[in-house]
Amino acid sequence: MIPSLSSFSRAAILGLTIFVSGVRAEQTGPARRVLAGDDSTHRLAIVGADGKLEWEIKVGAIHDAHILPNGNVLLQQGWTKVQEVTPDQKVVWEYDAAKANAPKPVQVHAFQRLENGLTMVAESGPARIIEIDQDGKVQHEVKLTVKSPNTHSDTRLVRKLANGNYLVAHERDGAVREYDATGKIVWEYEVPLFGKPTKGGHGPEGFGNSVFSAVRLPNGNTLIGAGNGHSVLEVTPAKEIVWKIEQNDLPGITLAWVTRIERLANGNTLIGNCHAGKDNPQIIEVTADKKVVWTWKDFTNFGNSTPVVAVLPDKK
Repeated sequence: MIPSLSSFSRAAILGLTIFVSGVRAEQTGPARRVLAGDDSTHRLAIVGADGKLEWEIKVGAIHDAHILPNGNVLLQQGWTKVQEVTPDQKVVWEYDAAKANAPKPVQVHAFQRLENGLTMVAESGPARIIEIDQDGKVQHEVKLTVKSPNTHSDTRLVRKLANGNYLVAHERDGAVREYDATGKIVWEYEVPLFGKPTKGGHGPEGFGNSVFSAVRLPNGNTLIGAGNGHSVLEVTPAKEIVWKIEQNDLPGITLAWVTRIERLANGNTLIGNCHAGKDNPQIIEVTADKKVVWTWKDFTNFGNSTPVVAVLPDKK
């Protein structure tokens, strides 16, 4: 679950509604509001249930974004800057990882505003997680274990858990690791290839275990978005796969790069489907028995590189 994405208030978008005549996101099932970010069209936007853009901002490369309880948006501008912006796009807080780590190379693919007000930032290259205050000072640092170092792909999504640990998707290593506050690995899962050979490419034709995301479920299991493994896995603490969706399990839909995943309160699972092409939805909701109950697709305002996807509450 991604709690910070569920708190965008109506007040935060008053006076900033942007309507695009004739343009609608395509949805099957009950219409919903969506947060989507695409680095091919350089757009992060809130799309209303009617398919119209309610709010947008120009962005560069983007893998993460959150709507904060105060109505501001925590986002990234390119691979090194994390910003908090108001609904009228005023930057009220910024962390520049490139300046903080100069001259060493660094990229940021995940960040999170914590309940204590600090901001967690995962840095690929330096291979560390830091928690920084409003002045940009590091209050806590955790060194990560990376077997195949790569500035672009040491990490993808990272989240701090309720128990104080960190759940890290290590893309290049093809593994999910849970670290305690000292940096000790307390749980690790290597994403399997299921006997298939790896193959290059970002779309449905490629294959690997470049994991993008991991979510700790209330039952203690871990839900994993397997990236170019084209799959979603639910894994027990003992590393047993108890639920799985593979590339062609959903009728009429092909999974490509599986990005964000979320287990909803109703037991269904949201799947971000990136690089799958215009014939496929960018967000999918499936039941436990793999029935598709909702899809969302917008290749007018967004493109084939939309890794940031989340469902938002209705406007009040």
